[in-house]
Amino acid sequence: MVSLTQAMNTRKKLFRIYTKLYDEFGPRNWWPGDTPFEVIIGAILTQNTAWLNVEKAIKNLKKAGLLKPKKLFAIKTKRLASLIRPAGYYNIKASRLKNFLNFLFDKHGGSVDRLLKVRMPILREQLLQVNGIGPETADSIILYAAKKPVFVVDAYTRRMFSRHKLINDTATYQEIQDFFMKHLPKKQQLFNEYHALIVELGKNICKTKPNCSICPLESAPAKKR
Repeated sequence: MVSLTQAMNTRKKLFRIYTKLYDEFGPRNWWPGDTPFEVIIGAILTQNTAWLNVEKAIKNLKKAGLLKPKKLFAIKTKRLASLIRPAGYYNIKASRLKNFLNFLFDKHGGSVDRLLKVRMPILREQLLQVNGIGPETADSIILYAAKKPVFVVDAYTRRMFSRHKLINDTATYQEIQDFFMKHLPKKQQLFNEYHALIVELGKNICKTKPNCSICPLESAPAKKR
C-alpha cells in the first residue's frame, strides 16, 4: 500500500516535471482543430502517422467541403480513402472513419454535440466499441473534443516516465492512466497541456535514443523560449 507521504511526493514530482516542460516549451494549444468533429477525425487519422500528414488529409477534406458528419457519412469509402491518402494506411483509416460515422448516426442521430454530452464513463465505453478506436484514440476524443478530464497515454508517456522510474515499462495502458489520474487533480486543462508537453518532449528529445544532454528535466534549469 502506498503511504500518504509517498503519494504526496509522487504528486510533487509530477508537477515538477510539468512545470519544467511548460517553462521550456510553453503552452502547446493542442488539439488543433476548428470544430470538435475535426478533432475527432484528426484523432482517428493520427494513428501511426505524423501530425503533418494528418493536416494534409484534413486539408483535402476541407477543400472538398466534406468535413461535416452528414457529408462524410454520405460519401463512398473509396473516395474517402483517396482524400485521406496523405495520412497513410488510408484504406484502413477510411474504414475506421466510416465505422465511427455509422456509430455516430446509429447511436446519436449524427449529432456530435449529443455524442460529446454523454457522461464520460459511458462515452468511453461507447467509443471503445467502435471497430478501430482503441483506448488512446477514445481518450483523445474525450479529452480534446468533449473536453472531459481523462489522461491520454501514448508511447511517449510510457517511454518518458519509465525512464524517470515513475512507472514500470511493462505497465498496461490502464495502469499508467490510473497512475496519473490518481496523483493529479482531475482537470481537463491540466491533462490537455500535460499530454501535449509530453508529446513535444518525446518527439524532439526523449526519443528511442534520448538526447538527455538537452533535456529540460535534467538538473539544470530550463531555458525559456
